Amino acid sequence: MTLSPSPWPAGVPGWADMVVTELAPTQRFYGGLLGWQFVVGGPETGGYVTATLDGCAVAGLAVADVPSPAGWCVYLATDDVSATTARAVEAGATVVMGPTTELDLGRRAVLIDPTGATVGLWESGRQTGWEVTDVPGAFVWAEQMSHDPAAARRFYTALFGYEQQDMSAPDFTYTSLGIGGSPAAGVGGYGHGAGDVPAAWTWYVAVEEADAIAPLVASLGGEVVSGPEDTPYGRVLLVRGPAGEVLALVEQPDDATA
Repeated sequence: MTLSPSPWPAGVPGWADMVVTELAPTQRFYGGLLGWQFVVGGPETGGYVTATLDGCAVAGLAVADVPSPAGWCVYLATDDVSATTARAVEAGATVVMGPTTELDLGRRAVLIDPTGATVGLWESGRQTGWEVTDVPGAFVWAEQMSHDPAAARRFYTALFGYEQQDMSAPDFTYTSLGIGGSPAAGVGGYGHGAGDVPAAWTWYVAVEEADAIAPLVASLGGEVVSGPEDTPYGRVLLVRGPAGEVLALVEQPDDATA
């Protein structure tokens, strides 16, 4: 388990949030599936909702009247969101929002990377991002998948100087991106059967038992996309929430949950 009162190192995924038009179905889904509770911010925050686990922040929800493409936005930590955004633009990104100052909480930007995936940048102020990781109901991993993983690797390494470890296999392209000798995130390529699936970041949340979680998904208003299936890193279940967003759930091996 990791508790983080300090800012996450630059380049490490530090937060995820999502815009929804209806809050209640999303709260019911994640509350029932992952045990999240929800704290609604004051008017100064626009009613931003923080999902918590045992009092620790694990994700965010914003409510908008105008529908927008559903999906979780993964934020990579940065020490200087303005400088990182400028590098991103030079490397081929498009700015969707920001950089903006969010009260005293921090500063953020949202970009479209050169492969078409949405990604956020977060410079911590009073809010560092998720406050607990690597426990059931909390973040454990994030990865970007696209049809051009080489372009994605070049882009993100230009932003954060990641160390790269090739983990590819026949018909499978994947690179672990590291900071200071520790894995931070992954970049992979879609297989031949993926068709026109758009590039996207996906974050993984730990669960105690993937097979026990799977039957709950439909009853809570979601849909099982794939799995549960065994992988070298745990038993993985891909689900779609009530707003159409996709989330990966992973039952980690016993030796990975220390």
